[in-house]
Amino acid sequence: MMKSLRLFLLTLPLLAMVSCSETSTTPKSQDEFRVNFEKFTLENGLEVIFHEDHSDPVAAVALTFHVGSAREKEGKTGFAHLFEHLLFLESENLGKGGLDKLSARVGGSGANGSTSRDRTNYFQTVPSDALEKMLWAEADKLGFFINTVTEAVVAKEKQVVKNEKRQSVDNRPYGHASYVIGKNMYPEDHPYNWQVIGSLEDLQNATLEDVKEFYNKWYVPNNCTLVVAGDFDPEQAREWVEKYFSEIKKGDDIEPMEKRQAKLSETSLRYHEDNFARLPELQMAWPSVEVYHPDAYPLEILASLLTEGKKAPFQKVIVEEKQLADNVRASSRNSELAGEFYLTVQAFPNTDLDEVSAGIQEAFARFESEGFTEEDLNRIKAGLETGFYNGLSSVLGKAFQLAQYNIFAGDPSYINEDIKRTMAVTQSDVRRVYEKYIKGQPFVATSFVPKGQLELTLEGSEKAEVVEEKIIQGRADEAFTLPENVAYERTPSSFDRTVEPPYGPSPEIKVPELWKGELSNGIKIYGIDNNELPLVQFNLRIKGGLLLDQPDKVGVANLVADLMTKGTKNKTPEELEAAIDELGARISIRAGQQYIVISGNSLARNYAKTMALAQEMLLEPRWDEQEFELAKQSVMSQIAASRARPNSIAENAFNELLYGKDHIFSNDILGDQVSVESITLQDLKDYYAANFSPILADYLVVGDVSKQEVMEALSGLEANWAKREVQLPELPEPPVVDASKVYFYDVPNAKQSVLRFGYLALAENDPDYYPAEVMNYILGGGGFASRLTQELREGKGYTYGIRSSFSGTDYPGPFSIGSGVRTNVTYESAQLVKDILKEYPSTFTEKDLETTKSSLTKSQARAFETLGAKLNMLDNISTYGWSADYVKDRKAIIEGMTIERVQELARQYANPDKMIYLVVGDAATQKDRLRQLGYGEPVLLNAPVE
Repeated sequence: MMKSLRLFLLTLPLLAMVSCSETSTTPKSQDEFRVNFEKFTLENGLEVIFHEDHSDPVAAVALTFHVGSAREKEGKTGFAHLFEHLLFLESENLGKGGLDKLSARVGGSGANGSTSRDRTNYFQTVPSDALEKMLWAEADKLGFFINTVTEAVVAKEKQVVKNEKRQSVDNRPYGHASYVIGKNMYPEDHPYNWQVIGSLEDLQNATLEDVKEFYNKWYVPNNCTLVVAGDFDPEQAREWVEKYFSEIKKGDDIEPMEKRQAKLSETSLRYHEDNFARLPELQMAWPSVEVYHPDAYPLEILASLLTEGKKAPFQKVIVEEKQLADNVRASSRNSELAGEFYLTVQAFPNTDLDEVSAGIQEAFARFESEGFTEEDLNRIKAGLETGFYNGLSSVLGKAFQLAQYNIFAGDPSYINEDIKRTMAVTQSDVRRVYEKYIKGQPFVATSFVPKGQLELTLEGSEKAEVVEEKIIQGRADEAFTLPENVAYERTPSSFDRTVEPPYGPSPEIKVPELWKGELSNGIKIYGIDNNELPLVQFNLRIKGGLLLDQPDKVGVANLVADLMTKGTKNKTPEELEAAIDELGARISIRAGQQYIVISGNSLARNYAKTMALAQEMLLEPRWDEQEFELAKQSVMSQIAASRARPNSIAENAFNELLYGKDHIFSNDILGDQVSVESITLQDLKDYYAANFSPILADYLVVGDVSKQEVMEALSGLEANWAKREVQLPELPEPPVVDASKVYFYDVPNAKQSVLRFGYLALAENDPDYYPAEVMNYILGGGGFASRLTQELREGKGYTYGIRSSFSGTDYPGPFSIGSGVRTNVTYESAQLVKDILKEYPSTFTEKDLETTKSSLTKSQARAFETLGAKLNMLDNISTYGWSADYVKDRKAIIEGMTIERVQELARQYANPDKMIYLVVGDAATQKDRLRQLGYGEPVLLNAPVE
């Protein structure tokens, strides 16, 4: 997402993970782990934190303001989130879109932001030679921005925010549940009564004066924390910070807000008929405590004990015994002023939520009577310890958490205490918070049910007040005009800030050193030894997945992968789960289009034991009959739910159009209702017996483990997994798109139209694949530097985000353009995409080429920062037979690219007249308008809905 959409997060983390320090030895426990940082404060009140980490030649910059939706006023909501958008658009010295253009040129991760109830942050990771440039840019955002904001700019960005709300709330199942809970949990004068994204009515009514007043109060140095983390010289960085930030004027003193936990006098029951829901969902929320409150830690553990794992009472009662749902989720959400404890059950189709409520009460009663053991508590803690270290894998994550601790704990050194508070939780702590906050306490419950199924709501529920936007064709207040140039007063400075700082010394690209091995049974092994953190991640990939499903039994591969996690020959599902949890490990098995993958994540000290369990799961699956029936029921429920999600509908319909109905890849990996219903346990056993062979397997491992330790851990697989021949099928040739055609899938009253345009293009090992990706960078792959984003989002306000991409494997994959656009501009959006594609070859400039080369070349400094990135490198090498330094080959392709070559590739691989145009939206108002594209009568893919 972060490559194509600016990611606007609307929640505060439940429990902030900690950041990493540069240490001379690898920490083996939280007692040995310490985070080193430097903190200083400028005279204007800006608090600055430095954290050095020289593992990779990158640096992260995070600018965090202590302002979120809680600092807004009733009737003027959504301003903090609006500013999260506005601050990217223009500043005095970078100009329009200057930050995004700069980020693209220097090879950054893409400037991004997030908003919560209590803070707004702006962040990105760049090669270390661009750090001064980013500090210059962030200072311009803080002190040289507000004069560039005009009525037209605010009007345009209002439309972008509206599109975000349609995408994340209005056009998705259960999207309004948080709104309903907030309105009924908190009184009207409480700042958590409204949502972070705010009211569209408030935003529409906001004036330029309102916006500027809000900015001038909250977006000031003395309400801000700047964190720099990564590979840099702290003395030099301090000089830069003082140069660019010190003359920005301090704002008025800001008084802290008082903690204010919610207080309910009685339980509140609300219901809503959801246009997009196909399954009834019950949410319960209890008032809880603020972040870092002593009780926040046992409440987090309580949530896991209640719902996670086979031993959890909610798993036993709701899922296994009563079979009302395929899972139950609990979470503790802790913000600065207050918190909530959530319990969510998305029930099976046509399930009465009163039955679910009765099951919940029974599960609570079982928790009270049976309790939990010290062993149960320790397994939860072990998982949190692993999660602690996983949170340290990027310099950006480190920057996030140092800022969070500084703002909400009052001291970044709390980074060294937070995880200790979790690990110190006792059984009595958990029982105490259950008694205090949950047992017998009033709560808010929401029943969200499909249209026409009010009988499924909780008895006694009242209709929830939900504000749903009406989409009107040609609505006047959605129009705006952005003038080319606007004169504004410039903020004085002691030096010329229009001069962009130079690059620092070019960083050395560190391609990780890998090792290879092979077992006698044919498994090929690829590894990278990296001891920065005491973690190991691995993938065992077995060719197959959907590829080896039978056409009339699609869904078998998915069920095989699922059931392999449900016990082994010598361990019940509960025993297997406990064995994994005791190690603080995670082992998952998932089926995809061409592979079944066993993935593991463990502390380094537990790697051998984790791998032994993974081997047991692979070679000795239990094939439990009860678990099989539960898995089938869960899949059927997932299929039903996905049929109501516009994005899922678009994905499935697009695949069918790409590959043709008779091609195995046209299917959803889950299968459909008919195929899944017909699958038997014997089908799973037959698939496993016929298709699981070490000759189809690769093993990829990265982390704090040596080649010798890996080979020893795999000795059991070598001895006990015998070779067998597996015949991979010959796939039929998919249909060729000779001429464009428009297809429409009807979702009545949709607030957005989902667009999927494209065709089946290239395999990743095709010589033209990476050159085509280079060509696509300016078109739609370069985030906010791309034409599609600049035109449809920034220029017109039609969408929250849009991107184009190639996604081949060793089999040809699609070139696709995807977006969600406002319903009443569906045709206009499609026509604009068509025009951009048609004009792209002739309008691609020397400057575009320069930006492409600079971005793609410099971004290689970030290519291997995390364990996940290193695993991806091994995946590419093992799948395509590439050399270990394939990055250098790609660099040569980038450097050799010319305008003529880009034009040639664009005409060949991004031709608007040879594409599938799929729209998922409201057919009654939009289908016929698409005739104007000039591709004939749109084809309706589903029967009209009355």
